[in-house]
Amino acid sequence: MISMWKKPLLLWCAAACLLAAWFWGGGYARRDGAAPPPTPDAVDRAAPAPSDAAETPAPAATAAAHAGGSAPTPAAPIETPETPLLPTAPPGTSDPPAAAAHRPTDPPAMSPAPPSDPAAAPAAVQDPYLTDPVPADKPPPVEPQAATPGGNTYTCTLSVRCDTLLDNLASLDPEKHELVPADGVIFPATAVTFSEGENAFTLLQREMRRARIHLEFVHTPLYNSAYIEGIHNLYEFDAGELSGWMYSVNGWFPNYGCSRYLLQDGDAVAFVYTCDLGRDVGGGDVGLRIEN
Repeated sequence: MISMWKKPLLLWCAAACLLAAWFWGGGYARRDGAAPPPTPDAVDRAAPAPSDAAETPAPAATAAAHAGGSAPTPAAPIETPETPLLPTAPPGTSDPPAAAAHRPTDPPAMSPAPPSDPAAAPAAVQDPYLTDPVPADKPPPVEPQAATPGGNTYTCTLSVRCDTLLDNLASLDPEKHELVPADGVIFPATAVTFSEGENAFTLLQREMRRARIHLEFVHTPLYNSAYIEGIHNLYEFDAGELSGWMYSVNGWFPNYGCSRYLLQDGDAVAFVYTCDLGRDVGGGDVGLRIEN
């Protein structure tokens, strides 16, 4: 009895195995949509034949393999930035708006320089002894070291006055009042002779010695000239801070020291005492400032 039901059971098991093999072997479409695995024959038929390029490695890869590294990564292509296009010029214009905005503007027009005045005086330039330019119609200074003595003899006049003190006795030390002559003349205008190459200082020095009149001076290297400190015991600053001795030649007060004035035939030389820095004797403020 048992053998009768075993036979149908074995048939059913065999049918179930066939169905399972057919189902899993691809006879039934896969529900996940994946392609069935290829069979060995299909793999052989689909594999491409090997080429020479696949067998021969690239030069770069070969070099990298021999150096112990990896093949270099190919450089990325350089991208050229695109140049923005400027808008075209509107009809009737020469430049587009953007180009006109970036075009450099012309520099402002420069006003022409005013013509120079030929009559304008040149800039004042002092000499090594701080002397301002001398008027063109007046003799320039001559350094005493450069003067050349000559054998010719000339004549000039010399005078020494202090008449300004007569109006400023209140400013003068009372002990010196008796030194001031009644007319203010210490040495009247006198014709004297001098040798070629002499200057105003050597003339004064010699004539005061002859007349036995006191004279005190000091040489000032800054101005390369003698500075008259006192005559007839009347000194600078005896009548105030602006008082002292000045000299003039032919009515002109030179703007340089008396040692630098080269005498000329017929000159009228005068040494005068000022109580107001030359303004009371017609010399402006030339006195004291130029160390007469």
